[in-house]
Amino acid sequence: MVKHKINEESRKSEDLLPPKQMDRSGIGVNYADEYLKKLNTRLEDGTPITCKRRGLRITASIGDKKGDALMNRILHGPDPKVILNRAISAAMQEAGASFTIENETMYLEM
Repeated sequence: MVKHKINEESRKSEDLLPPKQMDRSGIGVNYADEYLKKLNTRLEDGTPITCKRRGLRITASIGDKKGDALMNRILHGPDPKVILNRAISAAMQEAGASFTIENETMYLEM
């Protein structure tokens, strides 16, 4: 398994968390949208990585492999950071990679 550095976590996205900025979603969709922007990149070998949100669904793709997961407040809430992290991890795992965060840096292990 090879570990790839994706990006640094977004400090700008933390300003969108409640109570600084309230949204009516209960899961921090504004935070999620801003955070996911940092995951849209390419690996060193040119493989595209994308991650996007539509409603409660997170869709991750690594090259031609895709994975989906739901942001689930009941199972993983109430912290929006935990909800999003678990959804990204599940979507990436379905796409064939392991998503981790170490020292505020995002990594994919494939």
